[in-house]
Amino acid sequence: MSTTPVSAAEELAGLSATTLLRFATAGSVDDGKSTLVGRLLHDSKSVLADQLEAVEHASRSRGAAEPDLALLTDGLRAEREQGITIDVAYRYFATPRRRFILADTPGHVQYTRNMVTGASTADLAVVLVDARNGVIEQTRRHAAVAALLRVPHVVLAVNKMDLVDYAEPVFAAIAEEFTAYASDLGVPEITAIPISALAGDNVVEPSAHMDWYGGPTVLEHLETVPVSHDLTSCHARLPVQYVIRPQTAEHPDYRGYAGQIAAGTFRVGESVTVLPSGATSKIAGIDLLGTPVDVAWTPQSVTLLLEDDIDISRGDLIVPSDDAPATSQDVEATVCHVADTPLTVGQRVLLKHTTRTVKAIVKEIPSRLTLDDLSQHPDPGQLVANDIGRVKVRIAEPIALDSYAASRRTGSFLLIDPSDGTTLAAGMAGEAFAAADTAAPAADADDEGWDF
Repeated sequence: MSTTPVSAAEELAGLSATTLLRFATAGSVDDGKSTLVGRLLHDSKSVLADQLEAVEHASRSRGAAEPDLALLTDGLRAEREQGITIDVAYRYFATPRRRFILADTPGHVQYTRNMVTGASTADLAVVLVDARNGVIEQTRRHAAVAALLRVPHVVLAVNKMDLVDYAEPVFAAIAEEFTAYASDLGVPEITAIPISALAGDNVVEPSAHMDWYGGPTVLEHLETVPVSHDLTSCHARLPVQYVIRPQTAEHPDYRGYAGQIAAGTFRVGESVTVLPSGATSKIAGIDLLGTPVDVAWTPQSVTLLLEDDIDISRGDLIVPSDDAPATSQDVEATVCHVADTPLTVGQRVLLKHTTRTVKAIVKEIPSRLTLDDLSQHPDPGQLVANDIGRVKVRIAEPIALDSYAASRRTGSFLLIDPSDGTTLAAGMAGEAFAAADTAAPAADADDEGWDF
């Protein structure tokens, strides 16, 4: 049977038409996360020959008879020597049905912050469980983080089924316990799959040892899970990155506001509001890569032209006038502390939200979350590395912060050490609140520039 050759342009066009799925792996130490990712890449023919050769060489040097596929993601020397994942390893691959960006995250408790980083933009999280150990404390911790970050899809991969004789009752008990726990956390969709990452059972190809399982393989599920990017339901937001004024003879009056659309859709003729000033105008034009268009949507980088000449600068937020978030100097949020130095009450920080960075003060730390049982430890006084807790922050200038529930992009922010630029915490905003005591967050008189 003859086939018609596909040109590179046609192949690229077909690839760009496929949907993109961002997913992260999580699980306890030695549950086989990196092996699963390596098996997924290897069996889906997403590993280059030289990469596989390097893995085979590294495996032989460690005395392994077979290639250790975990080495495809464990790229740091310390990771290879210790046989653990330390940093988040990102990999990009594609099948004819979908493109993927995966984040292989560490399993150790002390690297919870890395798991938060990897899962913060994920559409799906794969939580691995060793079939011999079942649901353990770290499994609950990762399920809680996935729920906290509002990851819409969670896959429970019960790994090492080959070490429990592929027993269905073992899988069923683990799946039932995890599903009940994750459902209580509010995870909207949970899919349980029995696998052996080492042997390749139910990763890319169906297992010949588990005829009692009739569900999809891991790859089949990743290729078919619905990824919703309903742009019409998003709150349209454009953080301004740069104001363009060429002032040339060809464009003497051109003034454009450039940035990447963080969410939603913008249309020519639409009424917009600029925050935090509250100035209003209408979109006179949209430039996309130098070409005028009538409509633009996330994540396109565009330049908006407005009918009115108003004061707009980097850090401002352009939003539809009928869907503008409230601005406030007081923010209550859940944060994951990622720095080695503690976050304390009264600490001066910088708050970075989209393209805007403002001075801020940590007004209060009402509670710290205990992930083991989801209890709240009241008034801890500080948050240390990997802690997750509630904070109340007073900022020097009003910002337009969506709730994280409404928008993961414009509802998130960073707290930064102003002395050296170190990221202290990643925040997920609740609804902005009006402070009952407006005088409470004032700084000390001798801290010039921080009295707000």
